Amino acid sequence: MRLFPLVVALGLAAPVAAQDAMQGEALYGFYCATCHGNAAIGNGPMSPSLVVAPADLTTLEARNAGVFPTTRVVMRIDGRDPLISHGSMMPVYGDFFEGTDVATKAETGQPIMTSQPIVDLLAFLESIQQE
Repeated sequence: MRLFPLVVALGLAAPVAAQDAMQGEALYGFYCATCHGNAAIGNGPMSPSLVVAPADLTTLEARNAGVFPTTRVVMRIDGRDPLISHGSMMPVYGDFFEGTDVATKAETGQPIMTSQPIVDLLAFLESIQQE
């Protein structure tokens, strides 16, 4: 009988992750694609005007020895690790991503506090990683 809650929990985990990635994809399209491009390879319509070229977000894991750099991505988006690319901190829409109401797991396994929109973006970015 104790196994039933575990089976239910495991069964519900996959749809939630998929939903987060779908929400993250919508957020990405609205907030990030202008610089990083629709395909997330760094070729958005604003990229030529930036001092620092936008990263290819599909290779974050490959460029980090096969480990998705959760902490670095979270801190770039929320401004704790600012990147001055066009006269202001990235992201331009920082206020939307503010908050520390959700804990997610860093690549080290330790919790990192962030906001739900950033967790959703992480799910999307992890889903588009190329080898």
